[in-house]
Amino acid sequence: MAITLRSLLLLLLTVLSTTTIHGSDPDLVSELLSLRSSSKDGVIHLDNRLLNRYLSSSAPIPRPYSLIIFFDASQLRDRSDLHLPELRSEFALLSSAFLRRHPPNTPSHSRLFFCDIEFKESQDSFSLFGVNSLPHIRHVSPSAPNPRSSDPMDPSDFARLADSMAEFVESKTKIPIGPIERPPPISGRQIGFLLVLLLIASPFLIKRVLAGETLIHDWKFWMVSALFVYFFSVSGSMHNIIRKMPMFLTDRNDPSKLVFFYQGSGMQLGTEGFAVGGLYMIVGLLLGFLTHVLVYWRNVNVQRGVMLFALVVSFWAVKKVIFLDNWKTGYWIHGFWPNSWR
Repeated sequence: MAITLRSLLLLLLTVLSTTTIHGSDPDLVSELLSLRSSSKDGVIHLDNRLLNRYLSSSAPIPRPYSLIIFFDASQLRDRSDLHLPELRSEFALLSSAFLRRHPPNTPSHSRLFFCDIEFKESQDSFSLFGVNSLPHIRHVSPSAPNPRSSDPMDPSDFARLADSMAEFVESKTKIPIGPIERPPPISGRQIGFLLVLLLIASPFLIKRVLAGETLIHDWKFWMVSALFVYFFSVSGSMHNIIRKMPMFLTDRNDPSKLVFFYQGSGMQLGTEGFAVGGLYMIVGLLLGFLTHVLVYWRNVNVQRGVMLFALVVSFWAVKKVIFLDNWKTGYWIHGFWPNSWR
């Protein structure tokens, strides 16, 4: 009888302990949902205590949620090369896109949470994750046994902002994020103000147009505009604006160094585009000078000298562009003799 009673007590304690452990899952999820709802951008602000609670033994593995953590440092936000404020706002857009795609009545709503953590408030947490450089984003999977086993985002992917962040999250969690919706660059109030200003200035503008005293009547303006459009097109500036590409990146192996040229196809930094655009501009200006200015020069020797100089410089510029393309993509341009010449 004693053995039977003892066995029953052990069984009861086991059931109670199991119920207590697994009963903490809904509590942790409900806390995360409450913290997210109280955040204006859907990003939960963590500190050492909260991080320890949601990743400690009180949250049994596998946890019923994944965490995407953005590591921030207020003392480094003034460094323009890190782009921390911009990346943090892009991270908020990512969270908003997820919440639009997965409203509260969907199962995925409580499976993924976006969080941020600040260095001054949580230096111990930075040490737990082994974070020693910024910007930095981590994915803590439900089965991650400790913070260091979480998945870091490749620093080179930050150049594409929220789009690359969404690809990273989707590849790790298998949960679709949804389209990124950015606010318009000009608000409705600003548009109204500009329209009123245009109406006020329209009589003066019409008068100057009729008198032929505007920039559109000056040939120098159109020449400079044509050169600007040419440079804008060959330098990939439209790609940089649409993708919001930075001018340079910080070397992840040595944060004190800057990377101006990115090795790999599919991405171009701002400085890289300006360098290639400048080389194209040199060739274009030399060609324009030869065909529109040099032909009126009467001295044949000067013409020959300038043409030789233009050929040498143009060959050097084209060679640099081909070398950069080979360095980035691995492709090379080869010349072949026609079969009839062999």
